[in-house]
Amino acid sequence: QVQLVESGGGLVQAGGSLRLSCAASGSISSINTMSWFRQAPGKQRDVVARITSSGSTYYADSVKGRFTISRDNAKNTVDLQMNSLKPEDTAVYTCSLLHVSGRYWGQGTQVTVSS
Repeated sequence: QVQLVESGGGLVQAGGSLRLSCAASGSISSINTMSWFRQAPGKQRDVVARITSSGSTYYADSVKGRFTISRDNAKNTVDLQMNSLKPEDTAVYTCSLLHVSGRYWGQGTQVTVSS
């Protein structure tokens, strides 16, 4: 079993920055992918960014150049640095881990960007 705990959400003005963190614990295989998803009210949950245990990254077009995902394999943590935030970035952000045993989700953290 894997547990994921996010932190770092909150309220910020447009143009500001936030840093989200996620800590994974439990039985985690060394080969895995950690991701951040987000879901705005009335919309589907979409991937924002992901990073493999080897360091390969992917970003949604909407966040390229503004968000940076990073991880610490020794600590099983993943961070999402969000800069130049826009009101349309407002959503619940959820951390996810995918490995051989399946996909696991955190509880989510609210990010609200005011205009």
